Amino acid sequence: MDTYHVVLYIHLLALFVGIGAGAVLLVCLFQLRGAQTLANAVPWGRVAGKTARAFPVAILGLFGTGAYMTSDVWTWSTRWIDVSIAGLVLLALQGPLVAERTAKKLEKALHENGPGPLGTHARRMTRHPGLWVAEFSNLGVVFGIVWDMTQKPGIGAAIAAIVGGYAVGAVVALPFTKAPAEDLVATTERAA
Repeated sequence: MDTYHVVLYIHLLALFVGIGAGAVLLVCLFQLRGAQTLANAVPWGRVAGKTARAFPVAILGLFGTGAYMTSDVWTWSTRWIDVSIAGLVLLALQGPLVAERTAKKLEKALHENGPGPLGTHARRMTRHPGLWVAEFSNLGVVFGIVWDMTQKPGIGAAIAAIVGGYAVGAVVALPFTKAPAEDLVATTERAA
């Protein structure tokens, strides 16, 4: 056993922590989106808030172990590594600046809603693109980085993997930002 392979193992563990936290957060988003009452929504919001704490650990773990492996086996001028670092920076920024800020707005909307059925504003916030697009596009970026790690492509393909992952994630997220059909029918009936 050598140090490189121990660090690679820790690198993979950090990746699993990030993907696992992303999966839990995705379940929370689906449950929040489907919640009809404050009592249904609050537990999922709490779990999401606690789960988000895993992301900085995963990102720092990936960067730290990746830096060691780059210095040991690769070089800092390896283009797919540069692109992957840029992807990690995107994750580190989009999480707190977009998703976390939107989650705080959702939390405020839930507090303002009070007990009982969720009102229009709170339900709309559970479908906010800042939550859904950030979550799915972050997963897409992670999958793009994993592609780059396993394939070690040139700079063009490395960028395409991450940009493509982001784009696919954003497109997959968009349907979840729309109001369910029963909400649209209820809104139309109230207006009539």
